[in-house]
Amino acid sequence: MSAQLVPFGPDIWTCEGPTVPFYAGFRYPTRMAVIRLASGGLFVWSPIALSEPLRAEVNALGPVQEVVSPNLLHHLFLGHWKAAWPEARLHAAPGLTRRRTDLAFDTILGDEPDPAWQGQIDQQPLHGSFAMTEVVFFHLASRTAIFADLIENLPQDWVSGWRAVAARLDGIVAPHPGAPREWRASFLDRGAARQALERILAWPIERAIIAHGACPAGDAATFVGDAFSWLGGRAPG
Repeated sequence: MSAQLVPFGPDIWTCEGPTVPFYAGFRYPTRMAVIRLASGGLFVWSPIALSEPLRAEVNALGPVQEVVSPNLLHHLFLGHWKAAWPEARLHAAPGLTRRRTDLAFDTILGDEPDPAWQGQIDQQPLHGSFAMTEVVFFHLASRTAIFADLIENLPQDWVSGWRAVAARLDGIVAPHPGAPREWRASFLDRGAARQALERILAWPIERAIIAHGACPAGDAATFVGDAFSWLGGRAPG
């Protein structure tokens, strides 16, 4: 069987997961990220469905130490990963502890990195929405920004019929990626959102990982800035 984990940069890997169902029969492609910390332990972002081959590949990289859900929607497989690596810590996006009362979370993600990855991975919640807060991460060694649902970039032929029309109107289809329009509308405190975005755009972004759709092949900083044009994003320079 071919490798599932693909190197993305120094000490960072991605893995494509199966599609997951969402509203009205819409299915999303999935992608996770794995970062090896200085401790040798692994930081697992938005874990996908866990198979035995994937588990073996992950174990070959190191012990799973931190398992992170970046927002309220990326939680489906947290329990599976915790069961496979009982010593790992679970980190919840704001609000997730109320949704997943069956899981014992160790921390709630905030504006400052956890000491376990401080100085290696930066983070910034995009504040201002009454519906959902996503925490964006930045891996310093590879200069990679990591987004879950704030940037979706589905292929134009991913869905057909009325779903294709809805996806285009939602603003989540290549070549115009972004956050779904209904989520954008929930950012009533645009000042708080723009302040958080400025910190994200100040990172020296050279690569970007997104959970749903194609990652940028080049000029990731412009890709990210353009995806946030609805919030006043900008191209670098």
